[in-house]
Parts: sequence; structure tokens; C-alpha cells
Amino acid sequence: MLIDIVTFCVSALLLWFGANWIVTSAALIARKFNVSELVIGLTIVAFGTSAPEFLVTINAAFRGQNDISLSNVVGSNIFNLGFILGLMAMIKPLVSNRTIVYRDGLLLFLTTAGILAVSFTGELGRWFGGALMALLVGYLVVLGIKREPVGGEELEETRGKVASWMDAMLLVAGFLAIAAGGHLMVSAATSIAAALGVSSWVIGVTIVAAGTSLPELVTCLAASVKGKNEMLLGNLIGSDFFNFAGVLGLTCLLKPLPVSPEAKSGLIILVAMVGLVLILLRTGWKVRRWEGALLIAINLARWGHDFMQ
Repeated sequence: MLIDIVTFCVSALLLWFGANWIVTSAALIARKFNVSELVIGLTIVAFGTSAPEFLVTINAAFRGQNDISLSNVVGSNIFNLGFILGLMAMIKPLVSNRTIVYRDGLLLFLTTAGILAVSFTGELGRWFGGALMALLVGYLVVLGIKREPVGGEELEETRGKVASWMDAMLLVAGFLAIAAGGHLMVSAATSIAAALGVSSWVIGVTIVAAGTSLPELVTCLAASVKGKNEMLLGNLIGSDFFNFAGVLGLTCLLKPLPVSPEAKSGLIILVAMVGLVLILLRTGWKVRRWEGALLIAINLARWGHDFMQ
């Protein structure tokens, strides 16, 4: 058990460092070749921060750990909107706007509700995975046509730097790190679940989800300190949408995922969580400190409930 815990911690570090290397090195390389900041933000940075979720999800799916595969995505999204968003609001109230609520937030809500609806068929199949991927591509096309500066702010880590051959090496190292981290995390989480006598779903939706959300947590803390509330909210909502449309979509396209009763209940909670966040963002166009505390309390209560099952 102790070895499994140490292995899990090592895997979390590999995922965190790997995602950070991917984001910073790829952004420098893209800028060197005159790729727009919009493309960098929506593709490279988005993929980099969601890479841990993708590697853990796809790794678990092909190893037959379907509960961990689906629970990681569901749990990460709940963790992002519950713990991370709540913590950021408690540090500093978050100001929202109509675009974040009515375009990005509403799209996330409808996507989550759609996944819940399809889950009642008992399986998220290849056709549904293809539909999610098409939705992601369509969303990126719309943003590209509108030429909005989504993710356009220069990363602090890349400011004043020029890409070199070392960045290409870091990019490769980043992908290797998250590949190894994802494999180790699934193995350790499965062993820990067996030792504790709890289900793989519970481990996936709590511990694994928190571990793969480390890049989002660090990014949001940095954005909060710099007062970039809009970037913070956009990153969290955008990351959740990318986790579903990109990570879950591609996973289902490669290997259909059966949906357990626990997964359905988790999706119901997530739909309710997204709806609540939209309401908080819309009322007064601000998420206040007490509302942030409420989101954290809900997240902790859900964790407690899951572990008691």
C-alpha cells in the first residue's frame, strides 16, 4: 500500500511537470513559426493542461479500467468547478461576462447534459465520440472565425524567450512524462482502491481526478495573483469542455465506454454543478467569496459521500 501511495505521488509529479513542459515549450515553438496566440491557446495550451486527463483516461480504457477512465473526466470537471473555482473565488471574487456565461458556459452545460442523456443507453459509443469531436472542431472554427483573443495573453513562462532546440527536447520529454505518469497513476489507483476496499470509480472521481487537475490548479493560482479573472474563468470552463469534447470524445472514438450506475449518478451531480456555477456567474456577474466557499463545501461533501459508499 505504501509503495502504491508513493507511486501515485510520483505519477502526479510526472503529470504536472510533463504538462508544464508541453505548454511552455510548444508555445515558444509555435510563436517562432508565427502561429497566432489564438491557435496556441486553443490547441497547444488546452491540450497541454488536459494531457494528464487524456493519458489517464485512454490508458485506463485500454486496460479495461472503464470506471477509472470515465470517472477521471467526470471527477476532474467537478473538481475544476467545485474546488478550484471555489478556491479562486475565496481568494478574490471573480467577475464574469455575457460571453463566458451564454456562450462558453451554456455550451458546457448542454454538452454535459447530452453526455448524461446518452449514458442512459448504457454505453458511450464510437458514434457519440465522433459527435463530441465534431462539436469541439466546430467550436474552434467558430472562435477562429470570430478571431477572439481566447488564450491570447502571453504565458509568463515564455515572456521574453525565444524557442531553441532545447524546447523541442522538452516537448518530447513532456509527452514521455505524462505517458509514464498516466500509466503509473492508473496502476497505483487500482491497487489503492483494492487495498481500501472501495470501488475504482470512487478512487478515479476523487484522488485521480485531483491529481490530473494539478496543471489547472497551478495555472488558475497564477492567473488569480495577476488579476486575470476572465482568463481564469475561461481556462476552467474551456478545460472542462475540452475534457469532455476532446478527451472523452477521442477515448470513446477509439474504444467505447460502458457506463456504470455510479457513472450516471456522477454525471447527474456534474450537470447540477455546471448549472449552479452558471447561476452564480450570472447573478451580479460575479462569483463572491461565500459562493466560492459553497462550491468547495459541495465538492468536499461529494467526496465524503463517495468514500462512504
